Amino acid sequence: MRKRKPKLRVIAPDPRYGDPLVTQFVNNLMLRGKKTVSFKIFYDAMDIVKSKNQEEEEHAIWKKALNNIIPAVEVRSKRVGGATFQIPTEIRPKRKISIGMKWMIKFARQRSGKGMAEKLAAEVLAASKGEGAAVKRKEDTHKMAESNRAFAHFKV
Repeated sequence: MRKRKPKLRVIAPDPRYGDPLVTQFVNNLMLRGKKTVSFKIFYDAMDIVKSKNQEEEEHAIWKKALNNIIPAVEVRSKRVGGATFQIPTEIRPKRKISIGMKWMIKFARQRSGKGMAEKLAAEVLAASKGEGAAVKRKEDTHKMAESNRAFAHFKV
């Protein structure tokens, strides 16, 4: 490799929980550079989660939901001799987290409901129980990787 590795950007922790993962999630949630709006949506969603689930802390529920969504493997396409194969590959830790966050936000936006905060809260609660569209996406990805395990020797 000719170029050096890029310096990792340090993500500042969020004001309420002091967690850089929350800031990263809010950055993914943000549209058109409106960070304060996305922080408000996230914190409103956490308040809804807290009101619906009193026994656990809302930040712990969100982390549990994110861990239920994070994939371990993914399939990548590779063309070998005129045929395209789906090759299962492990995912880097940072990419795993990023994919999980993006899936949670994507499927929260697709949910029916009033307001993004309510949709996000519903997706977080469903994912923490091991349900929801984002968890289903993870399971589907893992199934696809398992079914194409025979092609793992091709390596991307």
